Amino acid sequence: MALSETLSKSTPPGAARGAAKSLTLTVIAATQLMVVLDATIVNIALPHIKTALGFSDTSLSWVINAYTLAFGGLLLLGGRIGDILGRRRVFVVGVVLFGLASLLGGFAQDAGMLLAARTLQGIGGAICSPTAFALIATNFQEGPERNRAFGVFSAVAGSGAAIGLLAGGALTEYLDWRWVFFVNVPIAVLIAVAAPRYINESERQEGRFDVPGALASTLGLVALVYGFIRAASEGWSNSLALGSFAVGLLLLAAFVVIERRTAQPITPLQLFSNRNRTGGLIMMLCLAAAMFGIFFYITIFVQTVIGYSPLKAGVAFLPISVAIIIAAQIASAFQAKYGPKLFMAGGAVLVAAGLIWLTQLKSDSGYASGVLGPTVVFGFGMGLIFVPVMLLAVAGVSDHETGAASGLLNSTQQIGGALGLSILTTVFSSAAKDEGKAQAPDFMAHASPEQLAAFKAKGEFPVGSHWYSEVLAHGIGQAFIVGAALAVVALLAAVFVVKAKASDLPAEGPAGMAL
Repeated sequence: MALSETLSKSTPPGAARGAAKSLTLTVIAATQLMVVLDATIVNIALPHIKTALGFSDTSLSWVINAYTLAFGGLLLLGGRIGDILGRRRVFVVGVVLFGLASLLGGFAQDAGMLLAARTLQGIGGAICSPTAFALIATNFQEGPERNRAFGVFSAVAGSGAAIGLLAGGALTEYLDWRWVFFVNVPIAVLIAVAAPRYINESERQEGRFDVPGALASTLGLVALVYGFIRAASEGWSNSLALGSFAVGLLLLAAFVVIERRTAQPITPLQLFSNRNRTGGLIMMLCLAAAMFGIFFYITIFVQTVIGYSPLKAGVAFLPISVAIIIAAQIASAFQAKYGPKLFMAGGAVLVAAGLIWLTQLKSDSGYASGVLGPTVVFGFGMGLIFVPVMLLAVAGVSDHETGAASGLLNSTQQIGGALGLSILTTVFSSAAKDEGKAQAPDFMAHASPEQLAAFKAKGEFPVGSHWYSEVLAHGIGQAFIVGAALAVVALLAAVFVVKAKASDLPAEGPAGMAL
């Protein structure tokens, strides 16, 4: 996650000692795991949430976007709040808010209540996650001790997605979808109780909060995402959709103006002057969109079309995580020899290939024949890209801007995912409507009375029917065409924008980035 701007190079005066260090690291790492896995633990439960709370196929993406927009949009501000008010204090507040929001989500009785809970979860995560990383600097001495702590923190962040998929599958299958939220509550309580005992407080720093910048950027992105979702359901000529686009663009323009005039901006605009960093951010923005799309749509496909249980669906995603981890190790080991450009361009090619392969999904596609191959190719490509992009994000940055540069990369990942998923959802909705019209005559002629009644009540083909599978598969295939196009944009950025050589990379990159 975001690096603190104040990572001290001297031994922290209150550094943890003895056996308590293990408990300190456990508390901090547990928080990171709780926040990171939330991005995927909910994905597995999406089909059940859709049925229970009456989401449409289009509006269901807000269950993911509400969290990622709040989290990504407020991440940099959250880290700044910790620096100024005291990291441990802010850390506990963020954890408690995350836990309360999870409790609210578990008890949600309708779509609006759940989306409110997801937004609050994102805010809580944006407060506690960057502060958790910074607390390592406060509680562990520079050198091997701190390096080991960062290593554990990064490993937890990288494995969070896979753990979330398995945990989400098990909780949904053996208990209920609500437990993907309830499970966070006891964890948050334990962390909040243990933090004052095992984590040292940091010294407060002078500074200001760039609240106007944070609000302008976050609300602008929310307006854009809402515009895409609205267009998906009501059409591109819908006045509310067009108005949302206009408001979103105006707010983002205002954000640029605010950041130019603010003495202590959350996003120093000079960070974009480096073409290698900018190229990496473009790649992350585009590829995060494709990654979020795969986790969202393939989760629904394997459960509603192939018929996997939630737990089996979680296991089905493990090859992606394994491919990412293996490829990341390869890139880490050889980029010093071959440079980052080769891995960034090669990874983008593989990502595009995997997405193009996924456009061929059909209603009769099986896991081995239609899902496994393209998702592994995609995952391997993403793994090759992650490490060099992370390192380029902080290459050539002054010490006091390292936190902003690292946080900017992570925010780009979250925001790109939310915006990209909304765009893919718009394409999915349009394609699904067209396919639904094509399937309607056959459905009306051959559907059972119960299926006809369900169609009349909900306005869509019954889930599990072959008509529904045809519509879903066609819509997903068309959505991944856009995903492939975004991967091509990332490839162009790697080829024509990034000029970095191996000598341009720092020895270490920003730990804690969620893979």
